[in-house]
Amino acid sequence: MELKDTQARAEELRGQINYHNHRYHVLDDPEISDAEFDALMRELIALEKKWPDLRTADSPTQRVGGAPREGFVTVRHRLPMISLANAFDAQELRDFDRRVHAVLPGEKVAYVIEPKIDGLAISLVYEDGVLVQGATRGDGETGEDITPNLKTIGSIPLRLHRDIPGVFEVRGEVYMPKESFARLNERREEAGLPLFANPRNAAAGSVRQLDPAITARRNLALFAYALGFAEAVKVKTHYEALELLSDAGFKINEHTKVFWGIEPVIEHLQEWQDKRYDLPYMIDGIVIKVNYLDQQERLGATMKSPRWAVALKFTPEQAETTVEGIMITVGRTGVLTPTAVLTPVRVAGTTVSRAGLHNEDIIREKDVRIGDRVIVHKAGDIIPEIVRVLPEHRDGLTAVFSMPQTCPSCGSEVLRPEGEVALRCMNMACPARLRESLIHFVSRSAMDIVGVGPSLIDQLLARGLVQDAADLYRLSHEDLLSLERMGPKSARNTLEAITKTKDKPLYRLIYGLGIRHVGERAAKLLSGHFGSLDRLESASTEELSAIPEIGPAIATSVREFFARDENRKVITRLKEAGVRTEEGLTQTKKPLSGKTFVLTGGLESLTRPEATELIESLGGRVVSSVSKNTDYVVVGKDPGSKYHKAVKLGVTIFQEADFRSFIESALR
Repeated sequence: MELKDTQARAEELRGQINYHNHRYHVLDDPEISDAEFDALMRELIALEKKWPDLRTADSPTQRVGGAPREGFVTVRHRLPMISLANAFDAQELRDFDRRVHAVLPGEKVAYVIEPKIDGLAISLVYEDGVLVQGATRGDGETGEDITPNLKTIGSIPLRLHRDIPGVFEVRGEVYMPKESFARLNERREEAGLPLFANPRNAAAGSVRQLDPAITARRNLALFAYALGFAEAVKVKTHYEALELLSDAGFKINEHTKVFWGIEPVIEHLQEWQDKRYDLPYMIDGIVIKVNYLDQQERLGATMKSPRWAVALKFTPEQAETTVEGIMITVGRTGVLTPTAVLTPVRVAGTTVSRAGLHNEDIIREKDVRIGDRVIVHKAGDIIPEIVRVLPEHRDGLTAVFSMPQTCPSCGSEVLRPEGEVALRCMNMACPARLRESLIHFVSRSAMDIVGVGPSLIDQLLARGLVQDAADLYRLSHEDLLSLERMGPKSARNTLEAITKTKDKPLYRLIYGLGIRHVGERAAKLLSGHFGSLDRLESASTEELSAIPEIGPAIATSVREFFARDENRKVITRLKEAGVRTEEGLTQTKKPLSGKTFVLTGGLESLTRPEATELIESLGGRVVSSVSKNTDYVVVGKDPGSKYHKAVKLGVTIFQEADFRSFIESALR
């Protein structure tokens, strides 16, 4: 066969395989047998093996999985993947509808309902119709690049079925069908391996395998549920977006419906509590979304979730067990949290032996006593919780529980601040508070001090080597050598890891300080607005509240934090230790403002997150794909298709050494 004829045959085979793959995985309506499909695939594999130049990025042969990888690369989402607020009954849905109409007075509102698939949320990015990146949701702003794994899933098109130019992002849920889950656990049981607790865990574990070949064997599927960033797409409603996704080759849930007003929605949802068990996949609720996109835009979003959507969570599975005791833990803000110790019981796929009681009022309200028989469930199918006590089983031996009057860690008096439900240890030097605050400070989302975890923190506290976060930067080589299982090399590496974090972005330090109510998102907003810890410290409650997304609770908490002498002393000592407390450059003076970068290949002197943080600290923006609007592409070892696209588009390309020189020049 001549090369020209071979190329034509390869294209024909790819077309046939994609067609039959779509009918099997998306339409559930196959036209040929598995044997006939396998014969087409084998022929294409043989052709591409003999003539490698015929292989394309979107060839169906790329679904079989490539070589195992060393790790996952972090990618930033173009648009945040924020999570949905939850509702648990009809009244809460009516409350959601009331809030919608408060923003849209007098307007008719249509709602789209879709089953809430119990799987893993992912983002798929296509460029000019070809899949170039797939990533996990992660923290909503950044996720992990799992493109090779997602390519193995048959219901994900490698090339769109319609012509959509530019960047086209799809949001979807990867799941494992119930039948596949049962077969997987049967194989694991036969092999003597631990069983997966539920299909959600199995799906999440499968797509995060470093070896895509393992993912390929897990028989995963995907339902597309929304558009993400899409340059050339214009639709008016969410339902139109779903129809577009269906036309583009994605599987859309067949139970999606549109209703005008909330009452028809509530009426329809009543049948789903039991109907869900008849589906071939797991769902844990129903998602309700405002249909018209212009209304969604006006409704906007809070820091954590959109105001135009809500997830109705199903009543969780329940089980009966015994309260064997109630233990108290002390958190980093001093809150005393009671937790019920239970006789282990199986609930919703896992064994439960603890259930949060939250505070003294909950214990009194539910009348939970040690020795009680109780009903437990998993709130949101995740968090174990006592639903109610069974007083008819009491035998006179149950004991009423009282919260301690002193801190179980330091013995200090505990108080219940006015307007709060929690008891607090007010001793800033409380060992339990200090331990939790230090663990938070060194955590990955905060200062990310590699190699310093709870066990090392425990040793440092036991030896009296640290009293606050600033003491970490005053540790000596000799201090570390005095600890158990700490040799000279480990001590040196730990000191280097600590020193390296002195120049972390300001938002990490703000988050690491553990200010009540200030999460990662709020820390970034505060850092970007004020630019330095000094300016943040002197900001009034009014100034803080004026920042979009920073409400009164956060503003008050920030003021209270900086009003305490002990906190200001720690910050002074952090400054003296050389920890960065300023952005370094104001927003208007940042040299890379408005510049867009793409990173490709393995960098040697920096990790991807470090390079991203460096660029963003200078005002630049890191995106995951190359376009005509990209300013620079930074190329490391073994770059991929992004490099070739950059060459084709004439984008400025930096090798790693050139990039370092460019950054140094920008800092002058």
